[in-house]
Amino acid sequence: MPIIIKTDEQISLMRTAGKIVARTFEILPKLIKPGVTTLELNSIAEEFILSNDAKPSFLGYRGFPKAICTSVNDEVIHGIPGLKKLAEGDIISIDLGVCYKRFHADAARTFAVGETKKYFTLLDVTEKSFFACEKFCTEKNRLFDISGAIDDYVKPFGFGIVKEWCGHGIGRQLHEDPQIPHTKQNKRGTRLRRGMTLAIEPMINFGSDEVTMSEDTWTVKTKDGEFSAHYENTVLITDGDPEILTL
Repeated sequence: MPIIIKTDEQISLMRTAGKIVARTFEILPKLIKPGVTTLELNSIAEEFILSNDAKPSFLGYRGFPKAICTSVNDEVIHGIPGLKKLAEGDIISIDLGVCYKRFHADAARTFAVGETKKYFTLLDVTEKSFFACEKFCTEKNRLFDISGAIDDYVKPFGFGIVKEWCGHGIGRQLHEDPQIPHTKQNKRGTRLRRGMTLAIEPMINFGSDEVTMSEDTWTVKTKDGEFSAHYENTVLITDGDPEILTL
């Protein structure tokens, strides 16, 4: 499928969706503490999104049963909120999307529960790997320059970079072309153009890059049981510096 270039009107709607995503992420960290269930986080996020005349992008998407994804410890992505209580020393990745007037924005963050000093570097590197690729999100560059920049930043730390799951285009559909790997590719990919909107989302493992699917057929976990972190934003390619819509 061709990559869809967004109009100014469509970008304006995505900006609004992105602001709601960002505001949701201002609320959730205050609630993340030992004893809180992932279902409680889901309920608060869903209520807030709906109160802003928007819809949770994930709820019902391909049958997904909740409004957000909550992936704890060795869960990489797509964890389903439930009655599991967070505990001291856990980490939790929250992935959420907002649909405003039929246009989406998508972002993810990983948080420590209590004092999780062991995984501070993992969380820090995952977030910074996103910003390491930001300068390549310009018209003069190509799609896989983004992928290579993430790879180059993470590799010196010895962490595993998940290969099976990628970033993606986003707009009227939650997932559009192109796919955006987070590891270096043998080619540079298509040229970036003003009006492209991309969800870039490195998933970084404390151990091996290998992952496996859980029995629920949604939750992706690390194969070696080590913890995993996830950081994502929706990015607009402009004729100058990129615009991050979900900060």
